[in-house]
Amino acid sequence: MSFVSELEPTALWRHFDEILEIPRASKDEGRMRAHVLALADEYGLAHRVDSAGNVVVAKPATAGHERAAITILQSHLDMVQEKNRGVDFDFGTDAIVPQIDGDYLTATGTTLGSDNGIGVAMMLALMGETPFVHGPLELLFTIDEETGLTGAAQLDASLLQGRQLINLDSEEDGMVYVGCAGGGDTQLTANLHLVTPPDDVVAVSVGLMGLKGGHSGCDIHLQRGNAIKLLGRVLWSVYLKNPFQLAGLEGGSAHNAIPREAFAVVVVPIDGRDALLSHVEQEVADILVEHGKVDPGLKLSVEGAISPDTVWSVQTTQMVIGLVNALPHGVEAMSHDIPDLVETSVNLATAAANNGLLQLGVSSRSSIDSALEALRRRVRAVGQLAGASVEEDMAYPGWKPDLDSRLLEVVKAVHQRELGAEPEVKAIHAGLECGILGRKTPGIDMISVGPQIEFPHSPDERVHLSSVGRFYTLVGATLAELA
Repeated sequence: MSFVSELEPTALWRHFDEILEIPRASKDEGRMRAHVLALADEYGLAHRVDSAGNVVVAKPATAGHERAAITILQSHLDMVQEKNRGVDFDFGTDAIVPQIDGDYLTATGTTLGSDNGIGVAMMLALMGETPFVHGPLELLFTIDEETGLTGAAQLDASLLQGRQLINLDSEEDGMVYVGCAGGGDTQLTANLHLVTPPDDVVAVSVGLMGLKGGHSGCDIHLQRGNAIKLLGRVLWSVYLKNPFQLAGLEGGSAHNAIPREAFAVVVVPIDGRDALLSHVEQEVADILVEHGKVDPGLKLSVEGAISPDTVWSVQTTQMVIGLVNALPHGVEAMSHDIPDLVETSVNLATAAANNGLLQLGVSSRSSIDSALEALRRRVRAVGQLAGASVEEDMAYPGWKPDLDSRLLEVVKAVHQRELGAEPEVKAIHAGLECGILGRKTPGIDMISVGPQIEFPHSPDERVHLSSVGRFYTLVGATLAELA
């Protein structure tokens, strides 16, 4: 345990401090689930686990409020695991190291896991003794949200009896979310034709680092650099002047994070090395002019590399660079109905070359199903033109706003009374589990709230301490009002 347990409200922060010590990668939430179940047993609460590994804990109502409607609170157990290059940290065994920066809590060189650890901590606090009056509660802890919302997609909906749900996975203080985008991932796989490298060549590792990255839904409109796309641009520009052959490409680490780093191994004739590096530096300088205000930390890395036994053929090199350049990334359309809301976007999220195969991961989002499918068809077309095989995950649905929601009216009134201002009602371009949960439980009334979490899915992630107190008050007072 650390200083985090002493922060206010201690009922929430004590649990978050414990969460910092528990590995909880997507698809590896077993230790976190065991922690939830152990606390439920300690508090004498009934619980069920479905075949996917989602957990529902039932908390009886405060005495005198047993006849109130059941309220579901929901958070996901997993977190995005990102760290800065060079940071010695094993997410599978090491505890996250928190630190205070003004009125923010952040981690040391890694993601913090406040997404969605603060929501989980709120629910764990409610499992024990709480100062809040409430009706009967169902506390739903889902798994594997960060890699495609698959836990919610596999949820056994018979575990839930309630028909009003508060999702605790939003990331903006003073906001109540009532809608989200749907999305789907695409995996492109291209065969790499490997050949013996020519004589008199040298291998160079070219990398782009220091980009801000961020959440591919929440931050896509900020026009931050995508390291894979920018490296593809650099390689294509240089190739046209100084032909070379590739021997490696990697970048990104998560489907819902904008890539912050990307690296390529370039094999070039010895007498062309200096000219190649000069052209690389010039192209990166041009990129800095374009992206400097939003991504001033962009850095070029050029290092000598061990000469590989094989390189990619000229045709494969051209195909890969062309494919990376041709794939779309960024905002495709803004909403015509909700001001400043991204309607459709796409993120070239990951690149990895291993065992003669290149795999590229692309994540598409839209609040309109037809636009999402059109965008995914476009990604498929680009991949097939390059000769790649294409696999598409099943898309998850969006969540259509209901501005006449009774739950929304209650939360707005509580926010005004307890926090002194009416919240802003918004939809989010990120994918929340509410879309899937709404499809599984027709007629359910839902809203989503959370504290201020900035730069999620990157090592710059931080949570605003004061906003956590407001979040705690809002959730508790809302439960009291519903009781």
